[in-house]
Amino acid sequence: MTSRQMKLSTMKLGTLSLVALAAAAAPSVQAQTVGYDQVGSGSDEATVPSADSGGQGKSGRGERGRKPRRLEVTPYIEIDQIVDSQLSPGSDVLTYTQLAAGVDAGISGRNNALSASVRYERYIGWGRKARDGDAISGLVRGYTTIAPGLTLEAGALATQARVENGGSALSSGLVNDTTRTNIYSVYGGPSFKTRAGDIDLSANYRAGFTKVEQPDAYVAVPGGAAADLFNKSVTQMADVQAGVAPHVIAPVGLGVAGSFYQEDVSNLDQRVRDMQARALVTVPVSRTVQVVGAIGYEDVEVSSRDALRDAGGNPVIGRDGRYVTDKSAPRELSYDVSGLLWDVAVMWRPSRRTSLSAHIGRRYGSTSFGGTLAYAPDDRSQLSVGVYDNVSGFGGQLNRALDQLPNDFVAVRDPVTGELRGCVISLDGNNCLSGALGSVRSAVYRGRGIAASYSREIGRMTAGIGAGYDRRDFIAGRNTVLAAADGVVDENWWIAAYLNGQLGRDAGWSANVHANWLNSSDALTGNVTGYGATLGYYRMLARRLRASMALGIDGVTRNDPLYDDYWTASALAGLRYSF
Repeated sequence: MTSRQMKLSTMKLGTLSLVALAAAAAPSVQAQTVGYDQVGSGSDEATVPSADSGGQGKSGRGERGRKPRRLEVTPYIEIDQIVDSQLSPGSDVLTYTQLAAGVDAGISGRNNALSASVRYERYIGWGRKARDGDAISGLVRGYTTIAPGLTLEAGALATQARVENGGSALSSGLVNDTTRTNIYSVYGGPSFKTRAGDIDLSANYRAGFTKVEQPDAYVAVPGGAAADLFNKSVTQMADVQAGVAPHVIAPVGLGVAGSFYQEDVSNLDQRVRDMQARALVTVPVSRTVQVVGAIGYEDVEVSSRDALRDAGGNPVIGRDGRYVTDKSAPRELSYDVSGLLWDVAVMWRPSRRTSLSAHIGRRYGSTSFGGTLAYAPDDRSQLSVGVYDNVSGFGGQLNRALDQLPNDFVAVRDPVTGELRGCVISLDGNNCLSGALGSVRSAVYRGRGIAASYSREIGRMTAGIGAGYDRRDFIAGRNTVLAAADGVVDENWWIAAYLNGQLGRDAGWSANVHANWLNSSDALTGNVTGYGATLGYYRMLARRLRASMALGIDGVTRNDPLYDDYWTASALAGLRYSF
């Protein structure tokens, strides 16, 4: 082999290693952006779906190595006695009996993977003030290989939240009143990747649905206006990419790509439509570094209709408490950006355990930047960071966050309420959903922020922490009933952490904490802070019978003197039988 051939071989190996960067560092909630670091990168792994476009297969998520095959399905039933004590502003003590049934599952093999935790609870209150209720919570994420290069992915989320002033969504706790609502989200679609000669080809499609059950009729201030809250939306995302690697037909890699995103929000027929096409050039700088430049065209529109008006010009509210859309009214554009887009990305992969991607350019008519970092110093720890920028509604943001979760995880649940917490236990990729919640306004927004998670196995313990910042600049038609939301800025700082351990073969413990700091420029919403912490202990009484005890505290504070701080403490004792 000549020195020139050796050099070309080394350069190509370096480029191949950088392909894993795009897969391992796929950003949380990246949004409707073509995966520029997948086109013309020189990947020989043609059967791995594109990561950056939201079409990840098992190998495309930075999962380290081929995991052993396993099949674990554990159904269970549970009975608990719960005491809930209000610390502020009152001093009520309520007692509940909780009946629950659920299943935890983990499946992995050569061509399939699934993780799931689904639970149904029925609360039976003791006394007049302790209201009966029920709840469904669950998280499912998985994929299956249909044919070489073709995979089908799907995921679902069911959770509960308390809707506070103007649309802030916080942990629900045990409170069963008009502020408590159910949130559901589901998505799925195929991913395809192959090679035609020297050309890498990939395509992805995702469809999703999200529903928030809380009606608009929720009034934060007696006598005030009803908060306009998200109802439901349908999202569609698709992209196609083609390219050749460096040193195939030119010293640089060449590619083209296109993407389409649309979200239809039921509230006032709001619609987000984002289309883009771009040409890409990949420049290998060294064995571990490459630069990708992209230039293209984008067309982004946000539109809606107005509410139906009565004879007095007042918006009509339906029986469900939501504004009635005037189907005969013309669609009004509230956001319209089209023209040149460009960006430049730098990707660095010094080893199989470290990868970094960062890009800056022009999108949405202004400067846009983002990036990812994936770092796994050993097989027992991992760090993931993602910076994002997109235009969407609440449903689209939640669908993308769900799509970015790993296939192999263990759900983190509140040991008192059984509700899902903001993060999952996993050593693969981004592990948190907290940044996608925070606000359930119906209006579309431009979302920018950062999400980071770190997890580690420490002997017989598992620990993890997630934190982030999410900023939403809302967009609404100025000649519609949503005009008040136009220009509103909501900011959400969040943190969630867990620590679990074993005490011998038959006992264990868990600790969880979470907090959200929600600030809004909307006077109706104001600033709201939610806190929570739990501590749980379990012991196996028999092979399938487990006894549990847990303590928890939840609080909500506001900067509005019209509202009192709200704090409760809870205790649980119960039994679970696993089949």
